[in-house]
Amino acid sequence: EPRSPCCCLAWALLITAINSLVFLLNLLLMFVIFTVVLLPTIVVVYFGFQCHSQVLHSSARYCKSILDDNSSSALIILGFVIMSPLLVVAMAIYCSLARRLQLLVCFQPYSLALYKGGCCCHPGKGAPCCARGCNTQLKAWV
Repeated sequence: EPRSPCCCLAWALLITAINSLVFLLNLLLMFVIFTVVLLPTIVVVYFGFQCHSQVLHSSARYCKSILDDNSSSALIILGFVIMSPLLVVAMAIYCSLARRLQLLVCFQPYSLALYKGGCCCHPGKGAPCCARGCNTQLKAWV
């Protein structure tokens, strides 16, 4: 049965808030995974740029004693070369974790705002965000 316009608007706002929260959690998870996996690349490129005389030319002891311009250039090149495989690894980790936690199932459809008695989860999927005890007999379609 359709909801009243006021109730429909309230449910639409609630569903928008839930979907935004799920999106932000996915974004945070992706940011953490990519930061951890790409940390070696970030460190190598940072030290390469920091010690190169044409870029920052730091006066740190390790820049004077260990890294000259040639080794700094090598670090910069190495950092950008290892970035591609690490991006693939980070995306594979995120995708497998999102599939295992069923994060994409947590997005709620806007049809819940239009009709009363709709089921907010997919029965049998077992996603962590789904409401337990979902009544499968109540559907908006036949």
